[in-house]
Amino acid sequence: MDPKNLTKEYSNGEVTIVWKSGLCEHAAECVRHNPEVFKPREKPWIHAENSTTEKIIETVKKCPSGALTFYLNS
Repeated sequence: MDPKNLTKEYSNGEVTIVWKSGLCEHAAECVRHNPEVFKPREKPWIHAENSTTEKIIETVKKCPSGALTFYLNS
């Protein structure tokens, strides 16, 4: 497993955040727009349960590198 090219998923039950480490440019837009969820100093660094689905989707859409995507859980 290459730590520079990981794909991880984090869910709040309604939406799942997909993070691809190899694409991340560390622009920190996620941290700026939703610091309750995106906590880069913690492991795991994404806490999807700390926000609403709507705010998570809005934040993920601001990711300039495409490292963050999402899908709705059925």
